[in-house]
Amino acid sequence: MRKILVFIIAVVISFTAKSQEKITPFKDGEWLRYEMSYSGFLKAGTAVLQLKETTYGGKKVLHAKGKGQTSDLVGWFFKVDDTYESFFDINTIKPYYFKRKIDEGGYKKNKDIKFNHEQNTASVQDFIKQSDTVISVNGVHDMISTFYFLRSYDTKGMEKGEEISVDMFFDEKSYPFKLRFLGYDTLKTKFGKVKTQKFRPIVQAGRVFKAEESVTIWITADDNKIPVMVKASLSVGSLRAELDAYKGLANPFVIIFD
Repeated sequence: MRKILVFIIAVVISFTAKSQEKITPFKDGEWLRYEMSYSGFLKAGTAVLQLKETTYGGKKVLHAKGKGQTSDLVGWFFKVDDTYESFFDINTIKPYYFKRKIDEGGYKKNKDIKFNHEQNTASVQDFIKQSDTVISVNGVHDMISTFYFLRSYDTKGMEKGEEISVDMFFDEKSYPFKLRFLGYDTLKTKFGKVKTQKFRPIVQAGRVFKAEESVTIWITADDNKIPVMVKASLSVGSLRAELDAYKGLANPFVIIFD
């Protein structure tokens, strides 16, 4: 009788622990590819974002690499070749090292940033200007780790109008960044119908961005929380990015079947 009671207690504890286990929205090997179009018909280019587990400074990290390029047609007029890389803590998602190398129609940047969270500093090395700068920061994310931090946020219980806040370090300054929840949508994608959560990035006025960017993001309402579509209204036309291919997801991609 005692053994049976101990077994029952062990089973209950096991199931309780599993129910409290945090679901990881991404993992080593995740790969996402997006097709970008201008005004809904002109293929503008592709963007690929991938994750690889590695070590940095003796710590286990995830290395995220994002690559964006224009199509051959658009490249004739305005060529874009951008690479972003971030090495962030596999558990806390705090960034340790960020690399940005871009060429957008001749506008170039080539910077490395090392974050020291113990000393609250960011060391910026600018290869074009040949300068080194140390800047005081506190709890910031780089452009890429911000994406993964937001995906790790528990969005299932969010109410319409609720916001997620994070400080993003961009071009040697820290900017308050918010993502406002707009509700749920069901989108038709190349993979089938997908239930999504709709968000809008909100940034502080008078800085790099406008007060309310005309950008809308749809992320899967499943445990992966990957963007399936992004729309941006421009002064002339619009830009859209749609998920074109994926592999190595941490959780099942939920498709709605009628």
